[in-house]
This record gives sequence, structure tokens and C-alpha cells, in this order.
Amino acid sequence: MDILDNIDSPSDLKVLPEDKLPALCAELREFLVQNVSKTGGHLASNLGVVELSVAIHRVFDTLTDKLIFDVGHQCYVHKILTGRKNRFHTLRQFGGLSGFPKPEESPHDAFIAGHASNSISVALGMARARTITRSKFSVIALMGDGALTGGLAYEALSDAGESGEPMVIILNDNGMSITNNVGGVSRYLSRQRMKPSYAAFKRRYKRLLEILPGGRAIYKFTRNIKSAVKETILHCSMFEEMGLQYVGPVDGHNVNQLIDALEWAKGLNEPVVVHVITQKGKGYAPAESSPEAYHGVAPFEINTGVVSHHGKTFSSAFGHELIALAKRDHRICAITASMAPGTGLSGFAERFPDRFFDVGIAEGHAVTMAAGLATQGVIPVFAVYSTFLQRSYDMLIHDVAISGLHVVFAVDRAGLVPGDGETHHGMFDVAYLSTIPGMTVLCPASLAELADMLTYAIDDIEGPVAIRYPRGGEGEYKDGGIDSAKCVMAGRDCTIVTYGITVNTAVKVAETLSHEGISVEIIKLGMINPIDMDAIAASVRKTDRLLVLEESVGRGGLGEGIAAKLAANKINLKSVILMDAGETFYPGGDVENLRKLAGIDETSVCNAIREDLNHG
Repeated sequence: MDILDNIDSPSDLKVLPEDKLPALCAELREFLVQNVSKTGGHLASNLGVVELSVAIHRVFDTLTDKLIFDVGHQCYVHKILTGRKNRFHTLRQFGGLSGFPKPEESPHDAFIAGHASNSISVALGMARARTITRSKFSVIALMGDGALTGGLAYEALSDAGESGEPMVIILNDNGMSITNNVGGVSRYLSRQRMKPSYAAFKRRYKRLLEILPGGRAIYKFTRNIKSAVKETILHCSMFEEMGLQYVGPVDGHNVNQLIDALEWAKGLNEPVVVHVITQKGKGYAPAESSPEAYHGVAPFEINTGVVSHHGKTFSSAFGHELIALAKRDHRICAITASMAPGTGLSGFAERFPDRFFDVGIAEGHAVTMAAGLATQGVIPVFAVYSTFLQRSYDMLIHDVAISGLHVVFAVDRAGLVPGDGETHHGMFDVAYLSTIPGMTVLCPASLAELADMLTYAIDDIEGPVAIRYPRGGEGEYKDGGIDSAKCVMAGRDCTIVTYGITVNTAVKVAETLSHEGISVEIIKLGMINPIDMDAIAASVRKTDRLLVLEESVGRGGLGEGIAAKLAANKINLKSVILMDAGETFYPGGDVENLRKLAGIDETSVCNAIREDLNHG
């Protein structure tokens, strides 16, 4: 990689001869494939924005200019070009590079990005701050077309157009978010792709008038009357109706065209949308043919593209069981927010296309639509990552819970999530779901429990119900059942109350301490809202000590709730220990190291119990 080896900062890129840029892009793709094949990560999206990333750094200076990513999983090339190439092998590893933009990692990262549709809002805020402070810098929002399925993007577009604040909105249009994009916006952008000559005409027209005497005045005048002309010749774009200039479509794999388009947009000194057409997975054949499989990919073998697999997961088990239930009950339907493969719903979509709804990146809409379905006797099951369900809190309360509607929420990626870091850990759902009156929350500790609880949630619960489970597979605990509380191990010295797969840690703790003569009782909760306090009270009256172990934030978590209820019922114990993830955000990395960091691993729990018993 002769060229890339000499690129250590954007300043090196800016002095690179123009004819070397295509070769640099080829080397960047090779570098991406080599590294992501070892670490895993978001490959297809980054392969698609190689030329675009190079063009951005040729035109702008991200030390002063503000580049705002939307979602952020297309930031790898940006990281490579901004001095992080030599650390790229640590991507998504514990203590390594984040898979998303992270301001504390580099001054080139202007804002954290992990959820979709917010980049224009952030960029407009920065642009308005620039005006208030009389600063001088460019603001660029880079968003994928999938983010346009989120309503926040339209609120921001409307405001940005009205504001007149100079900013460049780059729309990276690859026809996909994770899977193929859906809805009217996707069809609209498809039509826009048929108009490549429009932007070229506008560019030539503006340049010509700028060199003529009085040309600027003529240009301003003609812009005021162009709407009528365009209605005759070419229908106005949606963006221009909102008050933004529109440039494109531009070939997203022609670096020189991209540089020209970005330079022109920068020079307009007004809000501009640059519509760029890219191919997700560009340059690596397996990712080109199956971009959805290489969106967020595990380590893989480069020559074959074969991805490492690690057995059956909670997500796949959920999808399999939902199909079985839907075969016998035609009322069951499934909803996803552009996450069918990740949530295990691809098979359901194939088997029951008329009962499968992919709403795009629009979680709030998904919840409210589910409420509408439920009012008519349908049983909607919304499969969504915990971190993305956060975006629907108002809809959970207003549209589902107040009316007591039977909507089933399959909350995937609950707890600590490997790789993705702060924006993707499912650490808050226990706290926010438990605040909602009438919401039942189930926590399977095994694949068998997940199957039993899903059936129970659909057949036997009348109001809203959430089933939360982690990414990946089960541990040593494999029992089934739907017990609200279950004594997994009997003991006399201390009670551990836990739920979900954290029961595996509790069992290891009990086994380790048993060799030291310490007897631990384990109460595993299958239902954490409402809490079965009778089972807990019976256990702690015997042991007189309680330790609540959970992979969740402490504030508003299960431990606080149990401690409060015990106190309210005047059950006084020798000790109450709450071991949770505290009140902080956790970086990326493997779950084992993250649990150690949080102090909820086997060693930490053993030490806490030993210390408590030693102090009487």
C-alpha cells in the first residue's frame, strides 16, 4: 500500500497528486477488508463511501470544519485518514478504536453518532452557533438515505431550509439502510437518480454568470423565478421545496466529480443537499452481492467471505419460535425498524410477507402503528434493539400503555453489547420499561425460556409486554419455564437475586464460594416487572443478606426497586448489596472485559460477598 502508507493526516491527502486518488481509494478498500475481516465491524457501508470520504477531506478541514455523521457506521475511512490508521487493528476491541465517531478519541470527530436521523439537527445547531459567535467554519452533515425514513430528519430539513444557514448536507444514497430501503422516500430518491444533468447545468450556469458584469444580480433574479420554469422543464426536488439547494445525483465512486460537487456546494454559502449515489460493499465481491450480510459482520475469511458463526442465538431462536406461533395464529404479525436480519425476522418475512412490516428507521412510528394494529385485534410483535427502543418512550406510554393495548416488544441486544460501544449498549430498558404502568417485562435466561415466554406473552398476557434478551447465545443455564421467580440454588449465607443470562455468573459465584464453605442461594427472576417480592422476601428472611446482580444501569434498576420494597415492608437485613453497571456509559469491547470494568463479573461478586461476610 505505497500511497496509503504515506497518508498520516488530511494534510498528506491534500497534497497528493490528483491522479493518485483512484489508487489511494483502491488501497483504502484493501485496508478495510484486511482489518475488518479480523475485528468484525461495519464493512459494506464503509466500502461504499471510500471516494466520498477522500473527497470530503480534500475539500474540507475537519480540524476546524464540522463533519457530522448520521448513525456513524460509515466513519472508518474518515478515521483512517485522520491519523488513526496505525490503531485500526484495535477497532471495536476493548480499549481500542470506537466503531463510531467519538470526539474524545480525535479532534476530527465533531460529534458522537450511533443512532440515525439526527445529523442535520446537530449540524444546524453548530451552524447557528457559528453565526452567534461570528466564527468561520463549514458544517457538513453526512447521512445515508436510510436515515431519511426517520422523522427527525424532516424536522431538521425544514428548519435548515428556513434558516438559510450555510451548510452542506451530503445524502449518501445506496438504496439501503441495512436491508433494502422501504417506503415513498426510497422511491422518490430512485426517481432523482434519473436526473444527473440537472446539477451539471446549474453548476455551469452559476459559473458563467459569476464572470459576467452584473451576473450575480442576474443569478439572484433567475433563482427567484426558477420554480415556475422547473415546473415546465423538470419537477422541483423535495429538498428545494424545503428551501435547500439540490445538487445531484453525483457519481459517488468518481472522486473528481465528488470534489467538484463539494467545492461548488461549499461556495454557495447557503443550505445545500448534495445527492451522491454509491454502491454498498463496493470493491469486495461478497459484500457487493450481499451487502446486508456485511453491514455489521463478524470476522470472516477474506478469500471466501465466509463469516464465523457461533451457534444458535437468542435472536435466531426468537425468529424461529415466532414463525411457529404465527403458523397457528393468523393474528400475529411482526414489525421491524430496518433490522430484519439482526432481530431474526428474515425467515418470518419470507414465510408471512403479508404479516411482516419493515417501517424503516422509524421506531416511534413502529410503536404507534403497533398500537393501531392492536386496537383491531391483531397481535403485533415489534422486534427492536434495546438502544433503539429508547427512541419510542413517549409512544410506549401515550399510544400503547394508557390504553392497555396488547403489543409484544421483543427487546434484542439487552445489556452489554460487544463491539459497538456507548450508543448501542442496552443498559436503560429495565429502568424505563419498569416506569410504565401495566407493562410486563420478562427476562429469559435460556433459549428454552425465550420460547416459553414468547408463547406466554402472546397467549396469556393482555396488556403490553416486553421480553428482553441479549445479543448472542445462552450460557450453561438451559432450563425452560415461565416462572416469575425460581430458586436455582439453595443456600443459607447470602441471597443473590438476578435475571436473564446473568444467572450464569451467579451460579459460578455460588460454586466458587461453596469450596470456601460459603452457601449462596440464587433467586432467578423470570419476570422483573412486576417483581415477585414474596419469593425474594422468603429467601432473604432465611439468609439475612441480599445481593442484587444485574447488567443494567443502577438508577431505576431492579436492585433499587427491590431494596425500596423491602424497606417499605420493614424487612431489615444485615446487608443489601446492589451490583450493577452504575451510572456511566461503557465503551466498546468484548462483554467479558466490559463486565470486569463494570464490576459485575464473577471475581467482583465473589469478593463482594466475602468482604460482606467478613465484616459480620
